[in-house]
Parts: sequence; C-alpha cells; structure tokens
Amino acid sequence: MPSDAVLYQAAALCLTYPDADLIARLPLLREAAPQLRTFTDHAAITPPRELAAHYAEVFDFKNRHSLYLSWWHDGDTRRRGMSLVRFKDVYRAHGLEFSVEELPDFLPAVLEFTARTGDTSLLTEYRDGLERLRIRLTDYGTPYAAVLDAVCATLPTAHTGVRP
Repeated sequence: MPSDAVLYQAAALCLTYPDADLIARLPLLREAAPQLRTFTDHAAITPPRELAAHYAEVFDFKNRHSLYLSWWHDGDTRRRGMSLVRFKDVYRAHGLEFSVEELPDFLPAVLEFTARTGDTSLLTEYRDGLERLRIRLTDYGTPYAAVLDAVCATLPTAHTGVRP
C-alpha cells in the first residue's frame, strides 16, 4: 500500500456528502491526514446544514465541479460509457466488484479503491481532470480545493496547461 493510502481514504470521506458520520470522524481525519486540515478545520466549525448546503452548491448543481473523473475526459458523450467500463475492469482486476449507488468513476470511490489496493493508475490516468477540478475549486473559493490540492500533490505533474 502506498504511504499515501491514509490520505486517499481520508480525502474520499471528505469528498462525500457531509453527513453525521463524516462530522463524527473529523477529529480522526484531522489527525490522520494533516494535509487536509484546511478542510477538516472548516468542516468542524461549520454548522452541518450549512456544510451540506455548500456541498450541494459546489458539486450537485452543475458539471463545473464534477466529481466524476470520466466527465473531465469524455464529457457527456458515448465514449464515457467505455470509460466507465474501464473503471469497473480495473476494480475487477483487483478482485473488487463495484456495487454502490454511484458511478465507478466517482472520485471518492476511486480514492477509496486506491487506498485499499495501492493502485494509483486511475488517479494518474485522470490526473489532468483532477488538476482542472482542483483549479476550478480554488477559483470558486471552496475549502474542498484543499482536498484536491493534497491529492494532486501525491501524483505526477499533470500534462494540461489549459483551463477548461
């Protein structure tokens, strides 16, 4: 397992809908992944309803901040279906079946997969999209940008210089 496994697992939790479980885990996340303290400190002092509303505002209303990695590469095209199959194939190659409600390219699921298996290939393959998401979150001024900052810092440099 890579030394970043704890960071990837913590980042996965931070990028899911902020429910009571996340709120309860914030002290543990803060200590386990100090790279995420900007986000965990913000989440700890923000009222839960406000935190949930902010999550929905940032991630649910537009693809501008999509947490679906294939969207950054394929957009809403037919090619995206093949990309989603590829994610499932990579999970299956590690003996894992993807059976949650989300699509297999959902960033928290990919981060959890990476933490469990040590296989960073999906994050590396979609590094350009992660960087574009990171830039957009930074420009938007959300604490979620710090989570992407920490994840991107563990990966090889992105090849894109274009801001979508």
